[in-house]
Amino acid sequence: MRAAIPFPDISPEIFSITLFGMELALRWYALAYIAGIVIGWRLVVAAVRRPHLWRNDTPVMTEKQVEDLLTWVILGVILGGRLGFVVFYQPSYYLSNPGQILMLWEGGMSFHGGLLGVIAACLVYSWRQGISWLSVADVLCMATPVGLLLGRIANFINGELWGRATDVPWGVIFPGAAAQNCPDVVGLCARHPSQLYEAALEGLILGAILLWMAFRRGALKDIGAVTGVFFAGYGIGRFIVEFVRQPDAQFISPGNPLGLAWHVGGYGLTMGQILCIPMILVGVIVLMRARARP
Repeated sequence: MRAAIPFPDISPEIFSITLFGMELALRWYALAYIAGIVIGWRLVVAAVRRPHLWRNDTPVMTEKQVEDLLTWVILGVILGGRLGFVVFYQPSYYLSNPGQILMLWEGGMSFHGGLLGVIAACLVYSWRQGISWLSVADVLCMATPVGLLLGRIANFINGELWGRATDVPWGVIFPGAAAQNCPDVVGLCARHPSQLYEAALEGLILGAILLWMAFRRGALKDIGAVTGVFFAGYGIGRFIVEFVRQPDAQFISPGNPLGLAWHVGGYGLTMGQILCIPMILVGVIVLMRARARP
């Protein structure tokens, strides 16, 4: 093994307290969800407070409607993220153990499932309120990368969703037997910190582009432009990172060591890449339609 970075000594729990014989803990991952939702909410409020950012100088929502939408988004993230993980990644296991589907505290969330949940929430809420669902989607997409950035950093702190074994100088020695189970590696196994790659691509860079588009370039007037860039940008970033991200264990087999969900002759795609392809296509189509609309 070449030079590598030891995993930082950061506990997944920020603090814990004991009440009535039960230990309650605040974890970095939970804080990332909370902070991401709160910051995203304030970004949307900041946008609706600036009429000049919108077509005809008229924001698509009031501040009160943004607060109401927040509840729908939270439900969409949680329910969609959990059901997406169940359906996309471990359907056979949860069909055999349906009682564990609701055990969110044991982990297991899918971004693509959460995205579908938020889309459903956006469509239903917009229909009930009689407002443009695509404009609502624009502000939600503008605010989402903040949560992605914080969530991926929390994944890193938790020592989960690490990448494939590597000998690059910035490889990280993640703790745990699973992370150290690297065939053909003698000694400690370093892995790509793929969580931080995603934090940079899907969170920091994509978020900066979308905020610049919305607040500096007037992209909210081109209804659908922000949504299109978000879908395509996230899809491209995640597709790239999947090349170095460790696939889920259920996809790995002796004949498929790379954990490809679809492959022919040793070449193929991971489940994450398969789910990203329609995202990229939808993003490009929505962006082209937004730019062509008068």
